This record gives sequence, C-alpha cells and structure tokens, in this order.
Amino acid sequence: MSNSADSPDPAPRRPFLRPGRFSFRPVRLLTVAVFALAGLIFWVSFDTAKGTDLRSDESMLRLSDLIQERSRKNEKLDRSTAKVRSEVDRLARRDDGSTAAQDAELTALEKAAGTRPVRGPGLTVTLTDAPPDATARVPGVPEPQPNDLVIHQQDLQAVVNALWAGGAKGIKVMDQRLISTSAVRCVGNTLILQGRLYSPPYTVTAVGDRSSLRRALDASPAIGNYKEYVRAYGLGWDVDEHGSVQLPGYSGTVDLRQARPAG
Repeated sequence: MSNSADSPDPAPRRPFLRPGRFSFRPVRLLTVAVFALAGLIFWVSFDTAKGTDLRSDESMLRLSDLIQERSRKNEKLDRSTAKVRSEVDRLARRDDGSTAAQDAELTALEKAAGTRPVRGPGLTVTLTDAPPDATARVPGVPEPQPNDLVIHQQDLQAVVNALWAGGAKGIKVMDQRLISTSAVRCVGNTLILQGRLYSPPYTVTAVGDRSSLRRALDASPAIGNYKEYVRAYGLGWDVDEHGSVQLPGYSGTVDLRQARPAG
C-alpha cells in the first residue's frame, strides 16, 4: 500500500531469521553504550526527583484512561459523521437534477475512493502476538527478545500491501475501511488507525478474488519472513476465507492535510 508505506515504524525492523548462523549479532556491540546511556538517564532522574515520584502508577493510569476515552470519542464522532454525510449525499442527489448516468458515474467514483460499502468474496488475515513466555521452537534459532514476540507496523503493512497487490477491491483493518490517504501506524504493540487505538489480535479483511489474494500473500517476501517468526516463536497467523463479506464505506475526512512551518 504505497500511500502509507513511508510512515515510520517506531519498532525495530524485523531481521530475517537464519537458523544455525547466530554466533555473531551486531546489535550486541551496542550493549555497553546502551547501559551507559541508561545509567546516565537514571542519574539525571534521581538528581531531578530529589526523592519524589516522577511517574506514579496513578498518573500513568490516568493517561491510559485518557487515551482510551479519546479513542472511544473518536469512534462515536466517526459514526455521527457517517450519518450526516449520508444525509447530505441523499439531499444533494435529490436536488441537483443530475441524470441517471451522472448518478451512476458518481457512485462508481465513490466506490473507487472507498467511501461506499463493498461486498463480495474475500478473506481475513489475523495476526497475533506470541505468548510472553515463548521460547525458540526451531533448532539453531536464538531465544526471543521482547520485540520478536509482538506484531510490528511492518507486519501489518506487509499484509495490506500484499492484498492490494493481489487485486483487492477494498480492505479494512479491524473495523475501519482503508482509503488512499490511510496510514497504518504502530506505537509499541498498539495500532493507531485514523485517530483510534487497537490492540492485538489484528484483523485485515479484503474483498476480491480469494485465489489471487492468497497467491499475493504467499509471494510477499516480508510476509515470508514474518512466517519464520511464526514457526520459530509462535506468533499468530491465520487466513480465513469468506464466500461473501461486506466492508463499510470510509466515514472519516477525505481532505488532504500537511504540516506547515510556523511563522
């Protein structure tokens, strides 16, 4: 999905697994520097705190609650916006005096833009974190680090890209439809999609020819690498086919936005 492939993934890139060739891991060369930096941070924190609690459990809980509440508010606003937009479209078509051919052309454009629901055969891909106590299941593969056990942005993006390449007529991630300006972003193991937060397991549903969609998933090198982690550490990967599935129309803003320098 070229529109969001440039969005940064805060998590480390998932390296390719090479069983039997793990005697040398360059990342370990940074261990001393990391510990030195951590020590400096702890000293600065201690010097600043002067015996006070800079990050209490209560304050962190309030922040988490605030984030979840804002996500629920965004979901409610999305539903309200969708209803208003539907009513505006209905009134506009009633009063604009357009012909049947023009209405058909507009409907086709809305479907192409993703603002209309789409129904047809398709499939759903489900990605799940590995158990927190997972160990290596393949001989020669090292014991997992925490980042090896969670779904990253690159994994979700690889699935979305493969489904588009497989001729998907429409895609939704969780319960939201993707359009050309949608961006799949993860912070840690939390998905941020169009102002709302999601936790794993993550689902990606596409409408299209199921055989073509499966071939595209199987042909993706990034997904092939992810499946190595599935075999090695127990990350979740499931593909379920549907005889008929309906995706909702996109209900958010379609205006392009960009950052501008202040002043």
